[in-house]
Amino acid sequence: MALKFSKLTRTNIRKLQSGQKVMEHGVKFERLENGDGRWSVNIMVDSQRIHRAIGKESDGTTRKQAEDFIEQSRADARKGRLNLPKGRKVVLGFKNAAKNYLDRQQQGKDRDHKMKETRVRLHLVPFFKNKPLSKISAFDVERYKKSRLETGAAKSTINRELAVLSHLLNKSVEWGWLDHIPTKVKKLPEDKGRIVYLSTEQAARLIEEAKADQNPQIYPFIVIGLETGMRRMEILSIRLEHLDLDRRLIYIPVAKAGAREQPITAHLAEFLRGYVESAVPGQVWLFPATRSKSGHTTAIEKPFRRAVTAAGMDPKQVVRHTLRHTAISHLVQAGVDLPTVQKISGHRTIEMVLKYSHQNRDHIQTAMDKLENRYHRTG
Repeated sequence: MALKFSKLTRTNIRKLQSGQKVMEHGVKFERLENGDGRWSVNIMVDSQRIHRAIGKESDGTTRKQAEDFIEQSRADARKGRLNLPKGRKVVLGFKNAAKNYLDRQQQGKDRDHKMKETRVRLHLVPFFKNKPLSKISAFDVERYKKSRLETGAAKSTINRELAVLSHLLNKSVEWGWLDHIPTKVKKLPEDKGRIVYLSTEQAARLIEEAKADQNPQIYPFIVIGLETGMRRMEILSIRLEHLDLDRRLIYIPVAKAGAREQPITAHLAEFLRGYVESAVPGQVWLFPATRSKSGHTTAIEKPFRRAVTAAGMDPKQVVRHTLRHTAISHLVQAGVDLPTVQKISGHRTIEMVLKYSHQNRDHIQTAMDKLENRYHRTG
């Protein structure tokens, strides 16, 4: 669409004296001391500032060349290939950088893409807006922490958001958006609280309430979680073809530590056999959802909270990940060695399993009784 000029006209340009200038629609004409005139543009394209000298009047440069440059710049920006001088960096705003970051992460099949997108959209972008990426400082990061703490957000939640910010800045350097990381993102110190897990009695109550819930998927979800320690999306994305009930294994093609075979109990194998036998022809997923783009259920929070509440527990304390904590904690308390627990849980390192060595008092006393019996056998 052609620009309409009311100030930058031939008549007004002729009237300009040395040192005077006229600017309109990002096009500027300046009368030089030697009487020559210079054309330049200063515009924003996709929140990026472009300042370019077009040419002098004595060289035959006219307003038309400046207009053509603006039109071409915007067209190139739309195509994602803004044509700037080699080696010259554009000012990339946080909002646009975040959008490009999420697009690239999705193309790379980032397993945590949905959570990254949520943290960026709900918290990071509203705070940093389109502040130049290279201008984000340690002070800005500290202000972000303070603002999120004031809303009542947990330190662990804020740290996950900070992890996304840090990853975005690191990737910006890798992809050539930045020459260097503008600031180091320091996380908040988290309280080393006791990991919440269910007793066998609480687990049994939760299973019974899940069985009675109106949502038919919450019962198998909780049973699988308690008997395997699998993560939420690992459970919800189980394909029927990945169940090997005779070998008592579930194949998990996508997991944090890479694809793995998840061992299951004999009880769970028989439990799942009933679901497999009752599957409709052509069913792909264990937890199918016709309205979901993925074809399987992705959110099960509401029925989970209902079951927890019905079982007489606090849904703020007992969350979906509690099922994983419970399974792993009971493995440790049963005396299973940590390398084997790691194999079952799918953790990357043994250090990640160590945090589950929080045995209850009865388990510790049983261990000490065994030591006593070694030294003081009777009979």
